[in-house]
Parts: sequence; C-alpha cells; structure tokens
Amino acid sequence: MSEHEPDANTDDRKATDGGQTDGGTVSGGGELAVPGAEAGHDDAHDHEFPGTHSIKRWLVTTNHKDIGILYVVTSLFFLVLGGVLAWLMRIQLWAPRAATETVISAGAYNQAVSAHGLLMVFWFLSPFAFGFANYVVPLQIGAKDLAFPRLNALSYWLYLASGLLFMVSFFQGGTFAGGWTMYAPLNVPTFTPDVGASTAVLALTLFVASVTVSSVNFLTTMHRMRAKGLTLRNLPLFTWSILLTVWMMLFAFAALLAALVILSSDRLLGTTYFAMESPAGSLLWTHLFWFFGHPEVYIVFFPALGVMAECFQTFTGRRIVGRKWFIAAMVLVALQSFVVWMHHMFLTTINLQIKTLFMITTIGISLPFDLMVFALIYTMLKGRIRFTTPFLFSFGALLLFIIGGITGVFLGAVVLDYEFRGTYWVVAHFHYVMVGGITALVGGLYYWFPKMTGRMYDEFLGKLHFGVYFVGFNLLYFPLFVAWETPRRVFDYAPGLEPWHKVATVGAFVLGLSFLIMFYNLGKSAFSGEPADGNPWEYATTAEWAVSSPPILENFPGMPTYENGKLEFLRSSSSSGAGAQTDGGLAAGASSALIPVREVETAEDDFHADHASVWPLVLSVGLFFLFLGLSGVQDASFGEGMMANVYMASAALGGALTVGSLLSWGLEPFTAFPGGEGEAWPFDGVENGKVGMWIFLASDVVLFGGFIGAYVFTRVAFGWTAWEPVPTNPIPGLMNTYLLLTSSFTVVLALVAAEKKHRWGVVASLVTTFLLGVGFLVNKGIEWNHLFHEGLWLSTNARTSTFFLTTGLHAAHVVVGLFIALFLVARAWRGAYLEDNRSLEYFGLYWHFVDIVWLFLFPLFYIL
Repeated sequence: MSEHEPDANTDDRKATDGGQTDGGTVSGGGELAVPGAEAGHDDAHDHEFPGTHSIKRWLVTTNHKDIGILYVVTSLFFLVLGGVLAWLMRIQLWAPRAATETVISAGAYNQAVSAHGLLMVFWFLSPFAFGFANYVVPLQIGAKDLAFPRLNALSYWLYLASGLLFMVSFFQGGTFAGGWTMYAPLNVPTFTPDVGASTAVLALTLFVASVTVSSVNFLTTMHRMRAKGLTLRNLPLFTWSILLTVWMMLFAFAALLAALVILSSDRLLGTTYFAMESPAGSLLWTHLFWFFGHPEVYIVFFPALGVMAECFQTFTGRRIVGRKWFIAAMVLVALQSFVVWMHHMFLTTINLQIKTLFMITTIGISLPFDLMVFALIYTMLKGRIRFTTPFLFSFGALLLFIIGGITGVFLGAVVLDYEFRGTYWVVAHFHYVMVGGITALVGGLYYWFPKMTGRMYDEFLGKLHFGVYFVGFNLLYFPLFVAWETPRRVFDYAPGLEPWHKVATVGAFVLGLSFLIMFYNLGKSAFSGEPADGNPWEYATTAEWAVSSPPILENFPGMPTYENGKLEFLRSSSSSGAGAQTDGGLAAGASSALIPVREVETAEDDFHADHASVWPLVLSVGLFFLFLGLSGVQDASFGEGMMANVYMASAALGGALTVGSLLSWGLEPFTAFPGGEGEAWPFDGVENGKVGMWIFLASDVVLFGGFIGAYVFTRVAFGWTAWEPVPTNPIPGLMNTYLLLTSSFTVVLALVAAEKKHRWGVVASLVTTFLLGVGFLVNKGIEWNHLFHEGLWLSTNARTSTFFLTTGLHAAHVVVGLFIALFLVARAWRGAYLEDNRSLEYFGLYWHFVDIVWLFLFPLFYIL
C-alpha cells in the first residue's frame, strides 16, 4: 500500500475482512479501540477555558465541537418554530374556506406560509447539517480545530442574530408575506409595506453573511488542515459531501447576497430594480434567486447524502459499493447544479429553445443521482443490515428521496410543468426531497449523539420515533399528490379535495408530535443514558470513532497521521501525554490503545491553541442592532416620530459596537492551529490566511458579477442603445481609475519596504495608499453631489438606480479597505510587519481586487 494512499482497498471488500476504511482509521479488526478508554470523564480547563457546565463557556467558545452543538440545538429551535407555523397552515386547510371564514386572517396566513418556508430552508435545514459538519469534519480529517476558530464562532453568532432578527419582524406590523421565494414585485414596499418585511430581508442578508464566513473557513480547513497521508480522494464520504456542499454555498449564496442587497436597496433607499414598472424586475429577481435556489436543493441534500453513506457503511458492515463513482457522481451534481436554474422559470417569457436546453440539463443532473441511489441499494444487498435507529432514518430518507426524484421528473418537462407549476404537486415533490434530507439528518443526530454526549440514546424510543415520523410524513405529503390541483399559497380549494386535506392535516400533527419522542429520548439520554464507548458501532471506521466520546478538547492524543497507511497518533517523547486536556470525555493517556500512539523526537502535539474569544459574540450583537435600526429606513430616511428615533438609536448603537468589536478583534492575541502538514491540493505551500482571502474574493467575484449582470439585464430590457448613460461625463471616472491604480502600486511598495525591514517605508506607503483611497471617495462624492443637484437620485429611474448602487457597493469596499489600512498604519508605526508581513500581503490581495473591479465598472458605466 502506498504511503499516501491509506485507503486503497477495493470497493467491495467487507469491513470485517481486515479493516479497510472510509478515510482510514484502523489497521486490523472491525472495531476501533479508544485511546485512554480507562480514564474518567472530566471537563476541560485549558488556560482557564471554562468547563462545559459553565454558561460562559458557550458564550466565548471557539472550539469546533462546541460550535457544532450550538448549531444543532439552535436549528432544532427554529424547526419547532417553523413546525408551529406549518400546523397553523394545516389547520387553515382542514376545510376549504372563504376569506371571511378563516381561522387566521388572510394576511396572517400569507405570513405563516412565507415565514415557514424561510425558517425551514434557511434557519433549520443547512444549519442543522452544519452542526454535524462543525463537530465531525475536523475529527474525520485529523484536524484539531477549524482553520479560523474565531470566524467559526462568528458564523454561529451571526446565524443566531439573523434568526432572532427574523423573529423580531413578526412584531413590526407583520413579517414578510410575499412567499419564501420573495418573487418581484411582491417583494417591494408597494405590496409588502410593513417594516417587518424589510427586517426579514435584512435578517436573511445577515444569514448569508454567516454562510459566507463559514464557507471560507470550511474550505480552508478541508484543503489545508488534513492529517499527513490523508489525500483528497480518501476523505470519508461525509466530509466529501460537506466539501462539495461548501463550494456550492460559496458561489450560490453570493448570488443570493447580490439579490438581497439590491432588494434591500429597493426597500430602504427607493431604487427601482424590482419595481412593477420595470420591464426587467420580476425576471431579474427570478434569475438571481434561482441561480442560488437550485444549488440550494443540493446544498441541503448533500450533507444528508453523506450521513446516509456513513450509516449504510456502518450498519451493513460494507464499504459503499463503487465508492469512487459515488464521489464522481457527487462532483458532477455539484457542477451541474449551476446550469439548471431556469427549469423553475418555464412559465415565464423565456423562449422555447432556452427552456428545452434547461429541460435537457435537468434530465442530465438526475443521472448521477441514479448512480448514487443504486450504489446505496447495492451496498445494502451485499452487506448484513443492522436495523438501528440511524440506519432506519437513513433508509427511510432513501425511500423518500426516490419518490421525490420520480415526481420531480414531471416538473422537469416543459409541457408537464405548465400543468403542475403553482400546484400542490410542487409542494409534495419539494417536501419529499427536502424533508427526505431532514430524515437522513435526524439519523445523523442519532448516529453521532453518543460521540457528542458520551451517552447512548434509548434504542426502543429511537425506533418508535422513526415509525411515528415515517407514518406521519407520508400521511401528510402523499395525499397532496392526489390533491395536486390545490393552488399553492392559497387556503381555498375545490370541495372534492377536502378528504385528502383532512388526512394531510392529521399527518402534520402526527409528524410534529413524533419529534416529542425524539426530544424526550435525547434530552433524557444526554444526562442519564448509558455511557458510550469511543466507538459504540461495531463497524464504524472513520476517525471520529478512534477517540473518546466526547473527544478531548483538542481532539487527539497526539498528531494524527496516515503516513504508514493507517491512523496513528504521534506524540513528542518529552510529553508522553502528560497533562492532556479532557473536555467532558476521556483522558488522552493511551497505554492500552489499539490505535497506535507512537513517540517521536518532535511532534506538534505540544502546540496548544486558544479556544475562547468574546468578540465574535459582541460583533454579532452589534450587527443585530445595526440591521434592526436599518429596517426602519424608508426612502433613504428614518422619518419622524418615536419609532424613528428608536431605529436611529439602534443603528447608532449597532454601528459603534460593530466598529469597536472589529478593532478589539484585530488587537486580540489569538493562536490557532497552523495546519498545512498533510496533502493540501490545490493549495500546497500556501498559508491558511492567503487561502482564506482567495476563497473570500472568489465569492466577491460572484457578488459583483450579480450586480454587473443585473445592470446588463436591466439595460437590455430597456433597450441597450436607447439607454442614456449616467453619468454623462467620464472624466471623474477616469480620474478615479488613475487614483486606484496608483494606490495598488503603493501597496506593493509597502510589501517591498516590509521585506527590506524599512519601518518608515511601510508607514509612508500605507499612508499614501490611504490618502489615494480617500481621494477616490472624495472625487466620487463630488460626482454624486453634482448628479444630485441635477435631480438624479437613486429612485429617479433604473439608470440612476443601477449606477448609484453598483458604484456604491464598490465604494463600500473601498471604505472597508481604508479602515483596514488605518489599522495597518497604526501597527506599522510601532514596528509591526517587519518580521511577518502576511497581513500586508492579505490586504494587498483585497485592495488589488477592489481596483480590478473598478477597471470593469469604469468602461461599463462611463464609456459603453
């Protein structure tokens, strides 16, 4: 076996035949031994890091396992909230009702439909999956934490802040009521005028910020933090599913961010992108939303698919049949997911040739899924199934997904879509796919529950939960295929469909009540369940099962490595494991471990990172109040009255907290694990910070691409040649081009001065960069002021809206760069960056990107 191929066994070999693995953990025998299995369960106190029973621990933690648990618990809260809204909808649909005979008002029903969809798709599904990803992925790849622990904490707190902000929207005259897809022009104040609707849009924007932060972190970690000898192709299937999911998230959510920023501008500043009068508005939103929306289906389902693969392998005793083809199929789906979005738009005015093309791509994306489904089925046939709770939920998810896939074929055909679009056929199909994913993720919760808590759940109650859940789900959604003629988002329907809706309503309550069994089972078991071994599953072979349950604070009793073809832990001969921290799990002593712990002259297991910072929480609180304050803006003004003052004060408080916490973040000493020891293709030899910046800028390319695409789409809709450019004078734009190009040169000079250890050269170059950036903004301000005096404002027409908003987004990037430059100047003044100039290099990458974007915007708005 090759040194860098620890998992080169054939696809069909049994786990009992000598320990082949999925990602590689064992070298002999099917069961993993846990280092230090004889030690006790104690809480961690790493450099005064609070124990797990301390509330302070959960407010300041940056440890990936803690963040994972926070994600899981919080997402389940939003599941309950979304479920209650679903019950309200089903009560309303118990019988066909006139508008005057409703259980809840027509407006409240629209809010319930919209909020249910938004909560489930955004605040439950993906965060639930990423709770497991946070906890498990670093363990599976041999990392002691994520690459940027504070960013990981920030992603969670932004997620929580966005969810709380969405809940506030219910108390601001009503939340968004235009459907979870937020179609234009229903998404503009003309049709959804409540302040709560704007708050909901801003909450979703904050959620996307959380996703972007998390995406950068996970991609850097999975590409740069793998253990030695663990190659990309040998990653466990769950980690593979998360890797592809995060790549899709990076680009898909950037497109959604573009749409949400434009929509926020329409609602708060009065721009006219999506106005009813715009010939581009409704189609523009639909393109932007579904370019995100269809990859989102796979963003939700891929982690569930990874859970299914892990559970099928563990509980059949066999590796997935055709593993490399399974991975190839996932890669194909991830790539194809971005070229099928228009099948959601078959009822629009897009010409038939384009519709036919997207019908073909839709059929094409189903083929890799067929391969994955057959691989899972064949794995069951070749193995010996153990009908545990995790397997039952995974198998149930497969059945539901097959039904969802078959019924989706009807919607992928142009002619049939004309009939089914806008009916309950879509509702049933969508839920068989999405809740099919939830089903597998619930299986994942049972599967990793012993690892996360150190306790076993009650198997009988787990199986009872599955039975009630599966019956309730099918009682709820299968009748909707029969009652497909019911129009979506409408509470009135033909009387002949009433029996099917009554059955569906009963199913909704059965499904919802099934979760009470789960909450009771897991809640009780977390405190009084039978203690779990490090590996309670007989044939689990991934690395998280090679350590205690729950794992020690820094995961492993030494540095994990696969260099010899199997998992080993390297420990410095001088440390011999003394003082290894525990974290509610088992101690790191490993004298009796079957997983080898090999002593070497030097090893990085003596390196201990920081695990606590309060600033991610404070920053998220600041952004919560800032966005809450901005929700009160209408037509670029807070207006008058007491509430206007409240919103203004909230925005001011939030802005101050945001700026202060960012400054404190930058000054806080914080040590993270460097990584980069193992194979890191395609980022070999590139440090984590630079990789993270590249990945962030890749998402920013899509953000600006969305804005530029929106400008081009709008201009074509109005008539390219009939479009009168704003502004008419290109000279200010040309001057700004020279200013930014010169500022890029001075950033390079700062790097050169740092390499030569010339302190004042660094300071002078950064100050010059700052002054040139200020000159850009001053020149831009003079230009805008001139246009304002000509009567051209953001809300004047589509021409001014596109110019002011697109160049304003770029100017906001310049402002962020100037704040960073000031921070760098202050530190360079005290001699920083002469020994380590990486911060200057990262700033240079960002600043060059901002300058390059302007090179596209200048000809687009000033010349063409």
